Amino acid sequence: MTIDEYRNNENKRLAANKRRMEEDGVIFVDIYSAYIDEEAVIEKGVTIAQNVTIKGKSVIKAGAYIGQSSVLHDAEVGRDTTVEASYVYESQIGERTSIGPFAYIRPGSVIGDECKVGDFVEVKNSTIGNGSKSAHLTYIGDADIGENVNLGCGVVFVNYDGTHKYRSKIADDAFIGCNSNLVSPVEVGEGAYVAAATTVTENIPGDALSIGRSRMTIKENWVRNRKILKKDNK
Repeated sequence: MTIDEYRNNENKRLAANKRRMEEDGVIFVDIYSAYIDEEAVIEKGVTIAQNVTIKGKSVIKAGAYIGQSSVLHDAEVGRDTTVEASYVYESQIGERTSIGPFAYIRPGSVIGDECKVGDFVEVKNSTIGNGSKSAHLTYIGDADIGENVNLGCGVVFVNYDGTHKYRSKIADDAFIGCNSNLVSPVEVGEGAYVAAATTVTENIPGDALSIGRSRMTIKENWVRNRKILKKDNK
């Protein structure tokens, strides 16, 4: 690409952004730094922050906010939804949902209304029902999650055994505690409670409590007796 070709492309991009602002009612924080494909549909009242890229046949519904440095590719974002500094590829997000910052929504994902997918959460080929939340540091791969489910920090869906990928299902109103691993394929019943640090390898019936970890043991003076710390060797 020559410098003249580059300048021509930039002029076309800026003109298209101006048309979206003046004719479609799109709000730009910085009209010069937004990169939007022509075939993308952005409704009135959408706010586009700095350094946003929207590619392919993406659809952004009215009132949505696309935050700084977000990338959307063939994505659908519902009304009044916020996407903060996140990547969304070939997926659908419902209304009044919060994504990010630093979330990664991979192809084939469908996220419902009034959900939260927080910082450093990765969602791949999964469905998340209305009102469900995964606030941070979670991998959701090949899973079907019901409504009003809470996934604690550090939850991992273990979906790949090195040869095949498997799918898990979490029913409505279930609670998955922090640092739990769900070894697919498993099902967690409606209203079930998985205690923190549990490794789930069997189906859990509704309203049941599952605890799958070894009992904590405290051995007093163990460190001192073995003199394994610097302070013990003085």
